[in-house]
Amino acid sequence: MKREQPAGRRRPGSIRSMAGKWPWPAAWAMLLAILFVQGCAGPGTASRTFVRKNVDLAYVTRVAVLPFANNTQDDFAAQRIRDITATQIMAMGIFDVVDRGIVDSALREMAIDKDTPLDVPVVKRLGKRLGVQAFVLGTVNSIGENRRGSFSYPEVSLTLELLDSDSAQVLWRCSDTLSGYSLADRLFGLAPRDAFQITVDLLQRMLATIPK
Repeated sequence: MKREQPAGRRRPGSIRSMAGKWPWPAAWAMLLAILFVQGCAGPGTASRTFVRKNVDLAYVTRVAVLPFANNTQDDFAAQRIRDITATQIMAMGIFDVVDRGIVDSALREMAIDKDTPLDVPVVKRLGKRLGVQAFVLGTVNSIGENRRGSFSYPEVSLTLELLDSDSAQVLWRCSDTLSGYSLADRLFGLAPRDAFQITVDLLQRMLATIPK
């Protein structure tokens, strides 16, 4: 004959009995860790990188960062990001960088502007003038604020190239996008990283793909 359990009691292992045994601090810590990882990843983090095969970039020790192309409505974005790029190249110890003033002065004296094709003769003359083995070229593809509901965050998209100063061959090329979106920031009402920090983080990630 089946015995009936007293009212109000649960069998061992039921949801109610297990609830009191669940380590809630550990559960919260795990949840926060998941949110942190998801938030850091964010959308728009795809990177595309090209490296020329059978070329040892150890010969490149000194570069000139040329003026960047600007595909945005921000008239000063290219100039700002060009300067940040030069700073990050030196800070990461990748190459020595010619001062921007010297580069711009040489460009003016040689009548080279943004519309001048960088063919082999032009690249060779400029390379010898500046004493560099390669040039860094860049394009600001997009920069601006995006919004998800009431949460706004910056997003930056860049393309960088390393051009040999003798052959004008592309030695390395990288296109990447990074946003300041964070699920954790959105849930907890925290301020996102600003456009400057996003730009620095993006450049560090892109420059780290140069095989040195």
